Amino acid sequence: VGGGSNALGVFQAFFPHDEVKLVGVEAGGQGKESGQHAARIAYGEGKSGIAQGYKTMFLQNGDGQMNDTYSIAAGLDYVGVSPILADLSEKGRVRFTAATDAEVVEALQLVMKTEGLIPALESTHAFAGAFRDIAETSKSDIFIINMSGRGDKDIFNIAEGLQDEEWKAFIKRKSSGLEDQSC
Repeated sequence: VGGGSNALGVFQAFFPHDEVKLVGVEAGGQGKESGQHAARIAYGEGKSGIAQGYKTMFLQNGDGQMNDTYSIAAGLDYVGVSPILADLSEKGRVRFTAATDAEVVEALQLVMKTEGLIPALESTHAFAGAFRDIAETSKSDIFIINMSGRGDKDIFNIAEGLQDEEWKAFIKRKSSGLEDQSC
């Protein structure tokens, strides 16, 4: 969950069904203690505020200035959350958790190997949260994971997250070739 539009797109169908548990996964970045994250609700650090024309939960300092945020997923690296999701959290309808970059990279590797998919890093946060929750459920429980985008746009961040030396060598070769062509 970044701004919340993708999450609300899938959640809204389940609002009338109280037996369905809705979970939003925020960007845990480098972890709560690091201060390098974008988890407003899950880490309990969001404060009510007004910015960019709307009131919601923002990561902000004591003076109301917006804090820096961090996530491996550019689409989740945002200081605020949807006011609708903040309200649903307060009402207990949506539970929020966070996935760290390390958990996201691990989930990405699993999804790529087992499903042949490269989900966007934003969606991979949902996979990471679901994989953590699956361990505490029964075999009859059903999970729906909202995969809102493809990971090809994230290929550089994915390679960095995987610390793939072959990828780094490939990029160096390609960039050398481009330098030669620019002359």
